Amino acid sequence: MKKIHVVMLVCIAAAIAVLLGFMGNVTTYETIQSAKEKQGKIVTVIAKLDTATLYYDPVKNPNYLTFEAIDSLGDRMKVAYYYEKPYDMEKSERVVLKGKMENNVFEIRKKDGILVKCPSKYKDDMEAAQKNLDVTTK
Repeated sequence: MKKIHVVMLVCIAAAIAVLLGFMGNVTTYETIQSAKEKQGKIVTVIAKLDTATLYYDPVKNPNYLTFEAIDSLGDRMKVAYYYEKPYDMEKSERVVLKGKMENNVFEIRKKDGILVKCPSKYKDDMEAAQKNLDVTTK
């Protein structure tokens, strides 16, 4: 075998090893039902926050927040977050939760375990656009 062939094989093997390394970091989103089936394993779930079930008492325990989450299929789960409540969480459209199911409670023990997806401030507001148009045309 020529030296160039050996070098090319080593480069291909290194590229495959790098790709396999990245595949381990790929996150897939689970439904609440599949998260319940994977008790004790860390999973990521996208859900809506049920604000009526939100409980947070910073005087009693500033590092404990509970609420219920509803996924796109309509399944519900209780969530326990062991860190301070994210700012404007009640206004969120969706939340991305990264944690694990323990005894039918989705537990999140890292600060970055909840990612709040707030409504876009850049959505079209037809009334504001019309008022802006009326002001500029006068």
